[in-house]
Amino acid sequence: MLCYRDGDAGAFDVLYGRHRGGVYRYFLRQCHDAAVAEELFQDVWMNLIRARAAYTVQAKFSTYLYRLAHNRLVDHYRQRRPTAVGYGEVDGDVLESIPDERDPPAEVLIDLKQQAARLLGLIAALPEAQREAFLLQQEGGLSIEDIASATSVTRETAKSRLRYAFAKLRQGMAPWR
Repeated sequence: MLCYRDGDAGAFDVLYGRHRGGVYRYFLRQCHDAAVAEELFQDVWMNLIRARAAYTVQAKFSTYLYRLAHNRLVDHYRQRRPTAVGYGEVDGDVLESIPDERDPPAEVLIDLKQQAARLLGLIAALPEAQREAFLLQQEGGLSIEDIASATSVTRETAKSRLRYAFAKLRQGMAPWR
């Protein structure tokens, strides 16, 4: 980001290539509408472009980027406050088309679709704050400290949200242990 801030346009391509999948999946799994996710995704990258000249290193770049994403998502929720957000209506084809460099080996894929459907249902059932902390860690690769910073909560609150989210997900995925 420092190179991009200082005028290296190619550095933006590297940042975008490295983080686009995780940021898009974060939005898609939070708002459950591909069109809205795409709009929020574009807004975050435009905000990053606009803010590049003022960028200073205060944390890891991913923390900064997901802070922008979190803030944009909060703004989106505030604009649409009367509307309840449902999680269970995510189009699976959209999620499958997003590349994820953490794909498991072929032998693990035997019943992955069934497990994935169960996991998505469990994630959907998490309280919003726990779901966000979980997605920031899993999709964004953020540490507990980075999650706390990105969501403006204490480290202990972020840690607690993650602990409860993982406990609920473990319990729900018990048949596959």
